[in-house]
Amino acid sequence: MTKGQEKKGWNLDNSYSRLPESFFSSLNPPPVRSPKLIIFNEPLATSLGLNVQELQNKDGIAVLAGNQIPEGASPLAQAYGGHQFGHFTMLGDGRAILLGEQITPLDKRVDIQLKGSGRTPYSRGGDGRATLGPMLREYIISEAMHALGIPTTRSLAVVTTGETVIRETELPGAILTRVASSHLRVGTFQYAANWGTVGELQALADYTLKRHFPEVEADESRYLSLLREVIKRQAVLIAKWQLVGFVHGVMNTDNMTISGETIDYGPCAFMDTYDPATVFSSIDVQGRYAYGKQPQMAGWNLARFAEALLPILHENQEQAVKLAQDEISNFSKVFHSNWVNGMREKLGIFNEESQDESLIEGLLSMMQKYRADYTNTFRALTFERHEDTVLFGTPEFAHWHELWQARRNRQQETEASSHQLMQKSNPALIPRNHRVEEALEAAVKQGDYSVMERLLDVLSRPYEHSPEQADYSTLPAESNRPYQTFCGT
Repeated sequence: MTKGQEKKGWNLDNSYSRLPESFFSSLNPPPVRSPKLIIFNEPLATSLGLNVQELQNKDGIAVLAGNQIPEGASPLAQAYGGHQFGHFTMLGDGRAILLGEQITPLDKRVDIQLKGSGRTPYSRGGDGRATLGPMLREYIISEAMHALGIPTTRSLAVVTTGETVIRETELPGAILTRVASSHLRVGTFQYAANWGTVGELQALADYTLKRHFPEVEADESRYLSLLREVIKRQAVLIAKWQLVGFVHGVMNTDNMTISGETIDYGPCAFMDTYDPATVFSSIDVQGRYAYGKQPQMAGWNLARFAEALLPILHENQEQAVKLAQDEISNFSKVFHSNWVNGMREKLGIFNEESQDESLIEGLLSMMQKYRADYTNTFRALTFERHEDTVLFGTPEFAHWHELWQARRNRQQETEASSHQLMQKSNPALIPRNHRVEEALEAAVKQGDYSVMERLLDVLSRPYEHSPEQADYSTLPAESNRPYQTFCGT
């Protein structure tokens, strides 16, 4: 390692570039005119072993903008395919460049990717650029998800480029530095299965096992183990989404990671009023990716992953299909177990009883009927402030509350322990859509980043339940128009 590289903290490897060349295109990002650092994630940088001061000076910002390539990097754009709203197509990093893989002080390997960094061979006519609002949005939401304890890609920095990007109007260009366990997707395997050889598919699977699942790498049926482990991680992830009311909005197979991290925060949002049919994305007109359908769609995506693995699961096609089907059939059970256990924790319940699901569904049914706020209802239950929810005073809630109290009284743990469990399972606040929009408007239209900085600060401690968080838990004003999100461009 050279002195310059050591000074900045870069410790890069490029294992992905050692896969067959069909999986990527090597290229440097085109330079931008006048990069300026807008926000920088110092705690994340420190955990990655990066020099916080050096990355915020002129040379460091040049790296975050793609104007300089750090030593040890081998920039590339990844190729992949994907089912987009059910339709399969060839895709790839159309506006992102993977600089390399940072080896952290704890010997963890993470991708360092520049998003919005310019055209690549996979841009399909696009300009490869991104605008400031969506990049700040991804920064806010991904860091909020991390604080909530949900596996996610992280955001290291956002820089503006000094150039305008043409969308409906002229908008300021920006680049996000994204950190991920990897950018391997279900769509990466679909690409290999559709346009590669069996040998290339096997090389990708072996690489994935080594990088993410070394504990099963030596299994006799290691590719079946790969499928099983990905199913487990996705079941855990989607359950965590459901437990906090997160709506991803674009669960295409290219947006499902093999690592089990949440990726792509374009049209996502958090649900206020509890309703399984909640959809925010302007392009999801059929409700394919509605809140209540997310577990089903995760199972569908995993079935596509299993299909891609068929050539290496077993030499006999019929046997391969049977093995895949047996594993996929377990997803619903694993997801449901994680979700029910998570709901028990939200209700302060430590053990299992057969009536628990009825108790959970009874609460959710009331919440839907009375249009109760999802997050605030569980917060009100946590602190016994039942008058803070619209359910209070209804006969249904009185009856349900009796059942809930009786259920908690039947467990050995104390009431104080139950309260502590609820407090660490029910966030005081989420990134309320109106609060996120308020922060983005101040940043993009007025150049005022203080609103966003205050929002990020309170979102970083969602289970603290401090008085200063109260303002950020209030609901938006009533509107005749439903809140809509748009794919970040």
